[in-house]
Amino acid sequence: MRKLTAFIAGLLFGLGLLLAGMANPKKVLGFLDLAGTWDPSLALVMIGAIGTAIVPLAWARQQTQSLLGSPMQLPVKRELDPRLIGGSLVFGIGWGIAGICPGPAVAILLTGHWQAFVFMLAMLAGMLLFTALENRRNS
Repeated sequence: MRKLTAFIAGLLFGLGLLLAGMANPKKVLGFLDLAGTWDPSLALVMIGAIGTAIVPLAWARQQTQSLLGSPMQLPVKRELDPRLIGGSLVFGIGWGIAGICPGPAVAILLTGHWQAFVFMLAMLAGMLLFTALENRRNS
């Protein structure tokens, strides 16, 4: 049941990314281009996503387990630290350069665009580097 639920959630998420235009790098770069021909439509997508998530997140904060019986695991750390800020900067710079972030990259991977493959390789390399650094940090 958990695998089916994860599959359906991923499918719904990917479909939402495609419908919202988040899988179109030109649309994303147009949103990030504040000094040029700014496209504010993705701001509406973000506002809609936040509005949609408010009620379920408030409910989840009051629960000890998920609907499928797993322990509820919500972030508890609330302060900013250099690791969070650095990771956010790296993510934002990558998003601004490529116009793609991880979710849409997976959604457009099967379209055959070579840029999606390059992005995925770079993302996987970054994940491996992070894992190596974390292992070194924790040893």
